[in-house]
Amino acid sequence: MRLIKVVHKAPIRVARISKKRQQIRLRRALVGLKIALAQEKQETREMLDIYKRYPQGGVSKQELAAANQQFFDILKGLGLGVFALLPFAPITIPLIVKLGQWLGVDVLPSSFSIGKKPKSKDKSTD
Repeated sequence: MRLIKVVHKAPIRVARISKKRQQIRLRRALVGLKIALAQEKQETREMLDIYKRYPQGGVSKQELAAANQQFFDILKGLGLGVFALLPFAPITIPLIVKLGQWLGVDVLPSSFSIGKKPKSKDKSTD
């Protein structure tokens, strides 16, 4: 098999376009992270509000189940946070997530799960 080298007429222009493409990709990833963190923050506030109302008895079983699910999401995030402190975190965290997917275990919190859409709040149950 022959190796064909491609010589561009405008290599500087191609380099600039590649750099711009990488910048756009990074911005999209950061915006996605910002949205996921905002969703986790909102869900955590709702969870704390439900747990505050629980002793007075003003919480339905559905609300309590949603609060417990969010609590488990927080524990998942804390579990991954331990691996973030390790020296090879950029390698170990994706490896753990991929291994979890392979074994059928959801390692990421619900807001960060790949391929799942964010939950929409339904106000008709109030």
